[in-house]
Amino acid sequence: MRNHSPELILDARAYLGEGPAWDAVSGRLYWVDIVAGSLHSFQPETGLDQVFDLGQMLGCAAPARDGGLVLGLKDGLAVWEPVSGVLTYLARPETHLPGNRFNDGKCAPDGRFLVGSMDDAEIEASGALYSLAADGTLKTLVSGVRISNGLTWSPDYKTLYYIDTPTRQVAGYDYELVSGEIANPRVCVTVPEALGWPDGMTSDASGRLWVAMWGGAALTVWDPVSGALMEKIDMPAKNVTSCAFGGAQLDELYVTTARKGLSAAELSAYPATGGLFRIRTGQTGMPTFVFGG
Repeated sequence: MRNHSPELILDARAYLGEGPAWDAVSGRLYWVDIVAGSLHSFQPETGLDQVFDLGQMLGCAAPARDGGLVLGLKDGLAVWEPVSGVLTYLARPETHLPGNRFNDGKCAPDGRFLVGSMDDAEIEASGALYSLAADGTLKTLVSGVRISNGLTWSPDYKTLYYIDTPTRQVAGYDYELVSGEIANPRVCVTVPEALGWPDGMTSDASGRLWVAMWGGAALTVWDPVSGALMEKIDMPAKNVTSCAFGGAQLDELYVTTARKGLSAAELSAYPATGGLFRIRTGQTGMPTFVFGG
């Protein structure tokens, strides 16, 4: 596998940059700064990064069929219209858990929005992974989650991969496109402690998993069949949070990072932490799927 050096394309200094999602229609990359409640809309051809304040913690955003965005907010799941600014809630499944917030999420090939919650204090296993259909139907897929993170699918859409970060594992599930149900849980990858914590994730057209390493200053590439580490790509940022393929050919990997929890010495050693990066991988990635299909 051939990779080029990570390129800092936006020195955003995000406290908790996360959730890159490529919108193929507009040619924009959406990403979030969770604690700031900021939604970013980045145009690679111009370098322009528009920022929208959602007024509360924002875990993730994904393109919706009608041109809006589906969001995982502190207090629920909603659709947001960028032009009008109208926010319409679709589900509030955790009003009984005020210490929780929504974290990573993305749309499935069938148009459902899969999004996970977590205890904001990162102590209790009070989180869950949900599946939200465009008609508002909400299902709980996984419960007892500590820090719900990376999601991606195999190229044939038959396998969902999922990360609950403290487990240091990438779990695999059979995924049923018609019903959106999951089955047959198994461990596909176990991440050694020396590499850091597995965070956000995407996959390429060959089925390899690209996993961001929190605290590990790296991206890692795994074979989910054998569980083997195929490549480690060093990053000039300590906390690497997530990644998504984009560009006209889906061969540019966009990578988010975070300054959260770093000491002055660590920030001095990794001053670009919190920035948005691009890697021209030479690989074709999986697309960002759209809410509503």
